[in-house]
Amino acid sequence: MSRQRRRFVVGGLAAGGLVGLSAFVALRVPALFNACHAQLPPATARHELIEAAWAGIDPARFLDAHVHLVGTGDSGSGIEVNPQMDSLFHPLQYAQRLFYLNAGCVHDAPGRIDDSYVERMQNLVDGLRPGARLLLFAFDRFHDEQGRADPARSSFYTPNAYAQVVAERHPGSFAWAASIHPYRVDCVDALAAVVKGGALAVKWLPPAMGIDPSSPRCDRFYAALAAHDLPLISHAGEEKAVHGGGQQAFGNPLLLRRAMDHGVRVVVAHCASIGDAVDLDQGANGPLRSCFALFARLMAEARYEKLLFADISALTLRNRGAEIVRAVIERSEWHPRLLNGSDYPLPGIVPLVAPGELAERGMLPLSAVAALEAIRQHNPLLFDFVLKRQLSAAGRRLPASIFETRTFFERKTA
Repeated sequence: MSRQRRRFVVGGLAAGGLVGLSAFVALRVPALFNACHAQLPPATARHELIEAAWAGIDPARFLDAHVHLVGTGDSGSGIEVNPQMDSLFHPLQYAQRLFYLNAGCVHDAPGRIDDSYVERMQNLVDGLRPGARLLLFAFDRFHDEQGRADPARSSFYTPNAYAQVVAERHPGSFAWAASIHPYRVDCVDALAAVVKGGALAVKWLPPAMGIDPSSPRCDRFYAALAAHDLPLISHAGEEKAVHGGGQQAFGNPLLLRRAMDHGVRVVVAHCASIGDAVDLDQGANGPLRSCFALFARLMAEARYEKLLFADISALTLRNRGAEIVRAVIERSEWHPRLLNGSDYPLPGIVPLVAPGELAERGMLPLSAVAALEAIRQHNPLLFDFVLKRQLSAAGRRLPASIFETRTFFERKTA
């Protein structure tokens, strides 16, 4: 289908219950919900903020390195969603699901949620510049210490095979990252299979998956990752978006030393920008430190200079402190080791990002707020990108190199 002909049409939400209520609220309170418009109006598409955002960036090198591939499994994709996400007996998770559906501009029409989610992402990529692509994440289940999958403790599951198929069907829009739990008996063989299938990285969310990155159980997987030169993208810090395993201690950035000591390139998702963890350098009962401070300590260790990286996804969310964003912008020595990621679909959850608040803190021109809000209602990915390119602190901005991430994921040839 041509770029000109491809359009994303959002169907109506199913009537009844909170789903019907959410549709009503979306009409009456647009500040809470994404309007899910398609193409930008011509005047907005030509806005100077968008032109400025792309200045100095080669779109062919642009790869959004943090995008979640989700759905309900209604297409036969193999995706699984914990029943609690559909249950009114768990209202917080149910409401969270509604916001995710709206953020991804999908609807509760059986058989169309998986496909609609992918179509919407294609629509959003079309709104970037030709050559730009997204790195789609698979997501493994929670596993116990014996390496057995536990669906009851898994929030959701996106199979590697599905992520691979979506990327192969749309190579101009997507690449993919596998997700393999290192306690699995077959983890090394599974890694070899996804490498053969074109995966560019492995994605972990330790608190939700039940992975202790410092466990010797991970060693054989780390050795295989290093041999394949495949980077590990691992969440660090407190986990807010995904319930399940509930192992918050596994989000401690210091636990990732073991992977790097095996020669694995590690990308710390979100710069470990939320929550506190035990300062393990002072023992198992050490004081609590901010996860961001522990991440900064790792970044200062010379032995990890070529192994430790981070993505800037979710840094603009309102639950991150402005001082975190300022620090990331001001620490120019970190910039060659930072990768752009959007954490899509989160930029489409309107209450999570407030450009006006960033403007009040002097990190964004007040004149940019209205244009950014207009862009968001059509293209949350473009909104996230333009917002980050406009942020400033102490006279500095994030350089173009952070947004040309494809080089980092290119496989070395012999």
